Amino acid sequence: MASIANTGYEVMFSAFSSGILAQTIKLVSALLRERRLNFKQLVQTGGMPSSHSSTMCAMATSVGLISGFDSVDFAIALSITLVVMYDAAGVRQAAGKMAGILNRMTEAFYQHHPEQIPDRLRELLGHTPFEVFVGALFGISIAIILHDFLI
Repeated sequence: MASIANTGYEVMFSAFSSGILAQTIKLVSALLRERRLNFKQLVQTGGMPSSHSSTMCAMATSVGLISGFDSVDFAIALSITLVVMYDAAGVRQAAGKMAGILNRMTEAFYQHHPEQIPDRLRELLGHTPFEVFVGALFGISIAIILHDFLI
């Protein structure tokens, strides 16, 4: 049987494993917190750790471990990773704050007719910088562990 070590399959396995594990951590922590199983945690954005950061950092780290941290491949992977991490912490968090403002404005507008209030917009869309940082460390760790295990 052919090995996936040092191939694109290792990169994909590392990235997907890291993202799935990060989402699973969110599911388990919600279970411990709420005392009920909430499968929405597996697909919702936001929370600790950032699965976007985890997935992308695992991908970039795997590329670096395989192709070298001075390679063009790693430079491309790192550039995309930084954009995704910025989006997770910056843009989507700002969109979540705007959703909160719109929810309050809608409630105030329909205060005399609460039955007409539309569904609330989701406010937790992004991550705090700390959640992004922890997700990044998690993804890097998963990539290194898997790389060492596969060799």
